[in-house]
Amino acid sequence: AHQLSMWYGQAQALFGITMAVPRHHVTALIGPSGCGKSTLLRCINRLNDLIDGVKVAGRLRVAGTDVYDPATDVVTLRRRVGMVFQKSNPFPRSIFENVAYGLRINRLVRTRAELRRRVEESLRAAALWDEVKDRLDESGLALSGGQQQRLCIARALAVRPEVLLMDEPASALDPIATQRIEELIYTLKRDYTIVIVTHNMQQAARVSDFTAFFWLGRLVEYDRTDRLFTAPKEKLTEDYVTGRFG
Repeated sequence: AHQLSMWYGQAQALFGITMAVPRHHVTALIGPSGCGKSTLLRCINRLNDLIDGVKVAGRLRVAGTDVYDPATDVVTLRRRVGMVFQKSNPFPRSIFENVAYGLRINRLVRTRAELRRRVEESLRAAALWDEVKDRLDESGLALSGGQQQRLCIARALAVRPEVLLMDEPASALDPIATQRIEELIYTLKRDYTIVIVTHNMQQAARVSDFTAFFWLGRLVEYDRTDRLFTAPKEKLTEDYVTGRFG
């Protein structure tokens, strides 16, 4: 991102954000509610386009592609940049069809055997295969909350994106399910670039390599996670990470 700003109608939500997210690392976006974290996340795969009155200025590139170039194909962009939301949202279909959906509509497989192989590969990548391999025809809605979230991750991974965006993926889960998601994030960064929004300071410290602190739509500080939490350069960052406000 270079001098990226965004408005919802007349209200400015992001102010001149400049930052570079490294490949195959986890970058956490932290800050109080309403400070622009999820807005920035949704800029990366242009989900904000679905909201009337949105205006964007500045540049945003994903692996060389100018996200907001009029020539950029949004469907292709969203295949390259997967998204996992705060609330798990499996489709009212079988576990198998949830993962197969993106592969079918994007015509990424030619045979039933290849489809089954890619579904299994994605469920294994999401650390869910061993729990569901004997019940693939059951509804995805029958799974527990943590399993549903991992199913949504498998669905996102099935089309083999380059970047995975996660908007508070564990905030609605119990501690054990949260731990599974965090362990999964740590594993996935070998193959994907991950950007995660979290309100949980400890979670950011556990799972991320880099952390960006946002305040009122501005990027206050961006550094390696260990440095930002132990020796922040900005007083505002120090006050936030030590719990003086937020």
